[in-house]
Amino acid sequence: MESLSERQEAILRLVVQEFLASANPVGSRTIAESYRLGVSPATIRNEMAYLEEQGYLSHPHTSAGRVPTERGYRYFVQRLMEGVELAPAQQRMIRHQFHQVQMTLEGWMRLSAAILARTAEGTALVAPPQVTHCHLKHLELISIHDHLALLVLMLQEGAVKQQFISTPQMAITREELQRMANALNEALTGLTWDQVEGKASEAHLSPLEREIADQVSEAMREIDERANQEIYHDGLLHLLRQPEFNQANKIEQLLWLLEEKSLFGAIFSQALTQNGVQVIIGGEGQWQDMSDYSLVLSRYGIADQALGVLGVLGPLRMPYGRAIAVVRYVATLMSDLVQELWG
Repeated sequence: MESLSERQEAILRLVVQEFLASANPVGSRTIAESYRLGVSPATIRNEMAYLEEQGYLSHPHTSAGRVPTERGYRYFVQRLMEGVELAPAQQRMIRHQFHQVQMTLEGWMRLSAAILARTAEGTALVAPPQVTHCHLKHLELISIHDHLALLVLMLQEGAVKQQFISTPQMAITREELQRMANALNEALTGLTWDQVEGKASEAHLSPLEREIADQVSEAMREIDERANQEIYHDGLLHLLRQPEFNQANKIEQLLWLLEEKSLFGAIFSQALTQNGVQVIIGGEGQWQDMSDYSLVLSRYGIADQALGVLGVLGPLRMPYGRAIAVVRYVATLMSDLVQELWG
């Protein structure tokens, strides 16, 4: 991205700040009358015209003022926006709220979504920590009656899965179920679903034990796939109050976007590979459906163990400084909490 002159940067910063605050196109007269830049209104008009020619501002036909473009917002975020941190009192309040919640991952995610939405005045998106694959910690086989048993899977990542095992062709005693559970635990503990699948074909297991191992593998695979698709969101009303969404078709598009899990899944998968806060403005040429939106994201959790993504969705005209500050702080808190759970 090419550099602008100091004066051009000052004018671009003021246009972005004014537009973020008012949602109204910003004219040269507003800049000249509200800020002492030490130059004439004509000079400001010329500089704004230059910024428009270079693609940093656009000129709505119905107004004499100008509004930032994607490129203008991007330049503002990367070069002009001053570092913003949450006030200490706000940090203490958020930290206290987390310690009030019962120590469950779901509770933390719901709370983090509520805090992000309220603080950034946007729609919060929170994906739970993902591991490459879940790992089997322990399994139990509990007799229901002679031809029916309950399979209980406990995973190292904290999930528990239960399902029935039917044996209509043979009756199985409690002692036999315990022996099979011991054999399967010895062979499969610590493995991922695909490793369980491979082990079941190689180990010296009885036909029924191999069938149970196949069910274990399938159940673990489903848990992996479900974890990759789950996204909590909060704060839809914050977006619907913005002037960008005062038309029915815009509301319909927003609702569709929030339900399109594959889109956010792709964006979040990319976010998992990067450190720090990431700002995606207008889809960045990769995601056409995001052309009217911005996302402020950060991964959280433990590298190489359990990583999730959280962030704030808003229109292009979103309070970037406030969103970046709260996303960064909540991601840090969530990383500490995940460390407690996984550590």
